[in-house]
Amino acid sequence: MKKIYLMVFAALAAAACGNNGGKQAETAPQQPAGIPANRVTATTVNLRTVPQTETYSSTVQAFAVNNIAPQSSNRITRINVDVGSFVGQGQVLAEMDKTQLTQQKLQLGNAGTELGRLRQLYEQGGLSQSDFEAAELQYNVAKAVCDNLEKNTVLRSPISGVVTARNYDVGDMYGMGQPIFTVQQITPVKLLVGVSETDYTKVKVGQEVSLTADALPGQSFTGKVRKIYPTMDAATHTFTVECLVQNSDRALRPGMYCKVTLNFGDNLSIVVPDEAVVKQLGAGQRYVYIIQEDGTVKGSPVTLGKHFGTSYEILSGVEDGQRIAVSGASALKDGAKVEIVER
Repeated sequence: MKKIYLMVFAALAAAACGNNGGKQAETAPQQPAGIPANRVTATTVNLRTVPQTETYSSTVQAFAVNNIAPQSSNRITRINVDVGSFVGQGQVLAEMDKTQLTQQKLQLGNAGTELGRLRQLYEQGGLSQSDFEAAELQYNVAKAVCDNLEKNTVLRSPISGVVTARNYDVGDMYGMGQPIFTVQQITPVKLLVGVSETDYTKVKVGQEVSLTADALPGQSFTGKVRKIYPTMDAATHTFTVECLVQNSDRALRPGMYCKVTLNFGDNLSIVVPDEAVVKQLGAGQRYVYIIQEDGTVKGSPVTLGKHFGTSYEILSGVEDGQRIAVSGASALKDGAKVEIVER
């Protein structure tokens, strides 16, 4: 068997020599086919002024809310305003039954007459100082009771605003339940905005804000930061900023949903198209590909800032004047050849 194998091997070797014509076989390696360049668009990045703005959601609130009601139960004899009425400070909104007030005014008048008589006696030496002071105290108490009854019989608005609720009619007995009226001051209005704790040092009292309301498309409003709450919400890691909007035309109404924009100043930063920023698979790192002089690209990790429109602010990783790949960047790798095409 071994002999047969040797004969077969010799025959195959002879055949191979015959096919080569007795010449030595060529041994030079073949050149690999060229890899085509990646077609990309490119841009040269520059420093630009980037406003550091943040937009937050909030709801319009009245600057002040007053519930109008008497101090004790009484019958309503007159109502002067209704829901939606704009009222001024001190305007009479309703009147209660005046029986108690009338009685108290009569008692006050008698106390005043008696005090006048006793004052003459005291000045003439016919009355002791203690007796005069007791009479004077009695008059002052009667006057205070009368003033308090008048405030709770003739109900006036303590603020200028709009009536947003009326819960009783003429002839009803007010029973210490719901207020007769609710008046809200809407010039100005306020908004409470929850701002990230990372921006705590950037917000200042008096800082200007802008806002838009979904219910008023095409309109924008300006206001100012009025108050900064001193504590953080441990659950949301935010703090509350109170913004004041004058709302002189009364366009904004309590309950409206708004978007409030705060401007924390400007940065001079590199700006790149968002299409040029590539996210590394399986990680949170972002890259841009910088075009080298030899026509290849090199990935550079970047730190992103603001995203606005179709651009990103770059805080680090790219320098002013460098040329980067834009469209087609997601298909690139370090060292890849690129062919720049026009947009």
